[in-house]
Amino acid sequence: MSVKVKNLLKIYGAQRAVDDISFEAHRGEVLGFLGPNGAGKTTTMKIITGYLPQNEGIVEVCGFDINSKPMEARARVGYLPEHNPLYRDMYVREYLAFTANLHGVLNPSKQVAEMVERTGLGSHRHKQIGELSKGYRQRVGLAQAMLHNPDVLILDEPTSGLDPNQIVEIRQLIKDLGKEKTVILSTHILGEVEAVCDRAIIINKGKLVADAPIQVLKKQFSGQNTVIAEFAETVAPKLLSSIKNVVFVKNINKHQWQFMSEGDVDIRPEIFAFAVANRLTLLELRREENSVENIFQQLTK
Repeated sequence: MSVKVKNLLKIYGAQRAVDDISFEAHRGEVLGFLGPNGAGKTTTMKIITGYLPQNEGIVEVCGFDINSKPMEARARVGYLPEHNPLYRDMYVREYLAFTANLHGVLNPSKQVAEMVERTGLGSHRHKQIGELSKGYRQRVGLAQAMLHNPDVLILDEPTSGLDPNQIVEIRQLIKDLGKEKTVILSTHILGEVEAVCDRAIIINKGKLVADAPIQVLKKQFSGQNTVIAEFAETVAPKLLSSIKNVVFVKNINKHQWQFMSEGDVDIRPEIFAFAVANRLTLLELRREENSVENIFQQLTK
């Protein structure tokens, strides 16, 4: 694995900001690191980068302990913090060249040019950072995080401030990076987790409450299957409740209904048969998956 966290504990006064959490992040995956505000996400990421010391526990990056071999561990991490710190009076290329030299990058001009291209900064490379929009400043932060070709990328709210088109581009970049690196991604946009991440970790009040691949997580917390059906005709709720394996029916609008069944039973065939038997015109019939947003709410209430 690229990142190993074991029994991590961070205490601020009487508060356990991170309370005995353990997980691993592997090369070739994008790991969504989720939790409500104050759950301990940013604290954990700062410990992994070596920015903050832990009270207890072990953190290893590519086999290097963050405490006993901090320089070796940090050299393998690229970090984009939530509040992206940049020198606003510097020009984009100037800042990236400065960062490349700090990392001791071989052939820095070539690496800077590649990062400018990959993050879509080409038309803004000669501008001062202070003149850029928030979205483009975020791109500069991503470029500096990737400049030294790290094995591990830790991204805290990487699409913050981006417009919808930019979000799509950066999501694709993160997915591409996840094929060759370990990416740990923290975000409050839960749809982004489903679009980008292979696996999700959810923490709440400093404790780890879920750790599984996205599809496994959805299955674990599904509990009930939900189906949406729309009929052209008006149907009595009592009649719909008589459909086999249906445990709950809710009217969404005049002709659209939400059906629920226990466990893994797929009730779409039953609804279809009901429509045929009652000579109803079925306009829509689809199964709804449990979303990461619903699971997040269940675990962090």
